[in-house]
Amino acid sequence: MSALMKFFGLVLILSLAAGSMVAQDAKHEAQLRTVHGVVLDKAQDPISESVVFLKNTRTNVVRSSYTDNTGKYRFSGLDPNVDYEVYAEKEGAKSPTRTVSSFDSRKDINLDLKIDKKKE
Repeated sequence: MSALMKFFGLVLILSLAAGSMVAQDAKHEAQLRTVHGVVLDKAQDPISESVVFLKNTRTNVVRSSYTDNTGKYRFSGLDPNVDYEVYAEKEGAKSPTRTVSSFDSRKDINLDLKIDKKKE
């Protein structure tokens, strides 16, 4: 076998391996989940600039995000094999903690959170 044929054989093998890795990455990415929703007050009005916390219950790592001016939040790229806890806070008031279960097979999870504002 000539050196040129060996080279092309090696290139072919590396190309197939790279294609397989890209396919695996795409498959893994397609399995990731997204949790999103709106943070609402007692009157069902959206609360902007509240902080939403997402806790990975396996690693205890907490991510946070602010709601936009329409009260919406979004966390993406979540492992489907992990449970998460989600809650929102604004000015000392907190929503009940909601759980996103690994047994929930949905990839796109809409989870609205309700904060009963403190009476002043």
